[in-house]
Amino acid sequence: MTQNQTYDENQIQVLEGLEAVRKRPGMYIGTTSIRGLHHLVYEIVDNSIDEALAGECTDIIITLHKDGSASVQDNGRGIPAAIHHKMGIPTPEVVFTILHAGGKFGGGGYNISGGLHGVGASVVNALSEWLTYEDCYNGEAYTGSFKRGKTDKPFTALGATEKRGLYVRFMPDSEIFEETVFEYDTLLNRMREQAFLNPGIRIVMRDERGEEVREDVLHYEGGIKSFVEHINKQKHSETVGDEVIYMKVQKGFQSAEVALQYTTKYDETMMSFANNIITPEGGTHEAGFKAALTDVVNEFGRRHNFLKGDDKLTGEDVREGLTVIISVKLKDAQFEGQTKGKLGNSEMRSFVRQLVVEKLSEYFEEHPAITKLILDKATSAAHAREAARKARETARKGVLDKGSALPGKLADCQEKDAEHTELYLVEGDSAGGSAKTGRDPRFQAILPLRGKVLNVEKTRRDKVYANQSLIPIIQALGCGIGEEFNPEKLRYGKIIIMADADVDGSHIRILILTFLFRHMRKLIEDGHVYLAQPPLYKVYRKSGKGEELYAFSDEERDVCIEKLGGGVNIRADRYKGLGEMNPEQLWETTMDPERRTLLRVTMEDAMACDAMFSLLMGDAVEPRREFIEQNARYAENLDI
Repeated sequence: MTQNQTYDENQIQVLEGLEAVRKRPGMYIGTTSIRGLHHLVYEIVDNSIDEALAGECTDIIITLHKDGSASVQDNGRGIPAAIHHKMGIPTPEVVFTILHAGGKFGGGGYNISGGLHGVGASVVNALSEWLTYEDCYNGEAYTGSFKRGKTDKPFTALGATEKRGLYVRFMPDSEIFEETVFEYDTLLNRMREQAFLNPGIRIVMRDERGEEVREDVLHYEGGIKSFVEHINKQKHSETVGDEVIYMKVQKGFQSAEVALQYTTKYDETMMSFANNIITPEGGTHEAGFKAALTDVVNEFGRRHNFLKGDDKLTGEDVREGLTVIISVKLKDAQFEGQTKGKLGNSEMRSFVRQLVVEKLSEYFEEHPAITKLILDKATSAAHAREAARKARETARKGVLDKGSALPGKLADCQEKDAEHTELYLVEGDSAGGSAKTGRDPRFQAILPLRGKVLNVEKTRRDKVYANQSLIPIIQALGCGIGEEFNPEKLRYGKIIIMADADVDGSHIRILILTFLFRHMRKLIEDGHVYLAQPPLYKVYRKSGKGEELYAFSDEERDVCIEKLGGGVNIRADRYKGLGEMNPEQLWETTMDPERRTLLRVTMEDAMACDAMFSLLMGDAVEPRREFIEQNARYAENLDI
């Protein structure tokens, strides 16, 4: 925004009313699950970030209060306080009660902004039991409050103040949300992203709900370069070269910056943002980067005789082991989908592509030693890809051919519509036998797992196709992996990992999840993957007569004992494994849709998942030992 542009009540544009938000909240925040709950915080913070993008805000404080409410405070300009020129009410009330009211609709308030199509403040208000604000604008302070979107205490002037900025505190509405308890770490990860994307801004996260106040200060002058370093540190990755490769271009209100660094690992970590909003489905900015990287690496590969004749490295080859952050800022960003999953502005493809071709070519020319290491890694990946192709063909001629499309141990279900089917991946033949007998064969399929599941964190794809523990899973799911992965061919709507409720069972779950995360990530992204929750205890009377209760924690065990009357005649036997349950017990506790508990595996924070898999399944021993020592208290019988 240029200096001669004004920011007052006349820049607040009104598009339409608010009535439908409480009736159909999913249309505005995507979901009423805990993901939607956190989205409320993001929407208010996004408004503060927009102030930072306009050069008007340096500090943001997010607080989780003891009463369950959350607040966001910034030192931006605040909301213009005069009577709105069209609505005839104070402008803050317009912002909080009128849908699509804000400074982002051509009024000149912001040239670049994020937020959920500009509906943030009013939607948060509509979906809160109550919301209160203090607005410090042009040396004057104002306040007001709302209940479920309607004015409770009207706009009131508080007098002169030296403070500036906006303070918003709200209580999420339990009538709307399935869960109203904020997860501190989830919010912290999102705020850390924002601090990286806006170098110099200071974001403070506070949690006042516990006995001791937790506080994290997020401030990174290095921007997305620091972001890449943080990711690789979290993943305990050995890097190729010491420095992060960084490039940036700005033309008018349009800018792009890219930070990248190769590691010695095999997996790729790419995160992209547009106007500080994460774009998990990519878009034109990612497409431009990928095309440029592939072209530049191939060009240098041919020039320095790494490639012969018509040999060509693919995008997967050149991105193996790569950690990269792409951040673009532009006016009138176009996002596909209500929740901004993919950037659609066509001009950003060529804008980012030109930047990367020019700057990366310069870097390669000036750093021949690093360039050689990168080319060595890419050509090695190409050889592994060819080995994987041969292994895949060999596997297809054997266990993956059409004549044996399903694994022999699979007990399939009768229903063929994937939307209504479930596949249980069960640890061990004993538990598999109970599950086959106890299941509902109409829609539940059982696949007992045999042998040790391969740790794919340490292996390339060619080893996956030769692993006897993973081939049956690939066969049963039917959607392929790698280049042949096609989620439309998935044979089951729910993939349920059912392992013992002990440390060994947790290890099995992590191995399977790592495989799915690395080779079929979209199944997790689309919500197909679940964890079964078998009970830890059976609580019953010694006489063998009367009710049997099942407990999923020590606390539930104690409750069950009290429910049966307490005293010496009550036993609480801890299950050592699923195989100890007979088919009826397994059905009642773990498989019956009416009574079971399933945990859906989500991609709420792909970076956190990525880091955890790398920590638990990678080569670095010391960080894993530290993690186990810190978390040993959560496992009653930890056997190391």
